Amino acid sequence: MKKLKVILYFPPESTDKPFTYHLVKDFDIVFNILQAEVQPGKRGRLTMELQGSEKNIEEALEFAKSHGIGYRPFNKNIVRNQGECMDCGACTAVCPSGALYMDKKSWELIFDESKCLLCELCIKACPVKAIDVNMFV
Repeated sequence: MKKLKVILYFPPESTDKPFTYHLVKDFDIVFNILQAEVQPGKRGRLTMELQGSEKNIEEALEFAKSHGIGYRPFNKNIVRNQGECMDCGACTAVCPSGALYMDKKSWELIFDESKCLLCELCIKACPVKAIDVNMFV
């Protein structure tokens, strides 16, 4: 099974179509919506994580493209240097997805990469620069 985070860009004429229905029914894709801004008749943007066979994911993205839905895979991830992190929690205040949070028992900072939207707000908020972005091809 492959996992892929993508941003989908919907033209106004595609925002009222049952796209996610086809991901499940036609391509056997499990998906998690991370962020959505989609309204009928307006341009839309949907950030999601897709999980399925590599072949099915490729076919699903081709299906999207054939319906005028553009997409861009994520080509970076956020990395936390635990040796430099002070567990101050400053980054948790700006994290819109809850990917960064404090463990209520140990008061240690936890980073759940699967929830990360790659907005990079945490990088700016970290007073000791213990969070950075890792680009990959």
